[in-house]
Amino acid sequence: VLQHMIAPHSLDGLHIYFPDPWPKKRHHKRRLIQPDFVRLAVSRLRAGAYLHCATDWQPYAKHMLEVLRAEPGLANRSADYAPRPDWRPVSKFERRGLNLGHGVWDLVFTAR
Repeated sequence: VLQHMIAPHSLDGLHIYFPDPWPKKRHHKRRLIQPDFVRLAVSRLRAGAYLHCATDWQPYAKHMLEVLRAEPGLANRSADYAPRPDWRPVSKFERRGLNLGHGVWDLVFTAR
């Protein structure tokens, strides 16, 4: 969809909440947040638009932060992870995880 149906520099924001973390090392190549995908996503964002990601899998959060920081077309709005914005809904599964003491990591970047 991003590649063929969304015009370059046309989005004001992009939300990617709780993508599959593919926790097994041999499956990491299947993760959505990879340099090529991020480069494509950034090409569809207007200057000043945001990319907001969230995950409940700490190793994937670290991977996402590394990939997003390495993209020259993005600037992190926080030093590392962002607090959950009030406007991001909390899903049933997220609430259950939070009640069990699991973490959730938000990443909010701005397109340059």
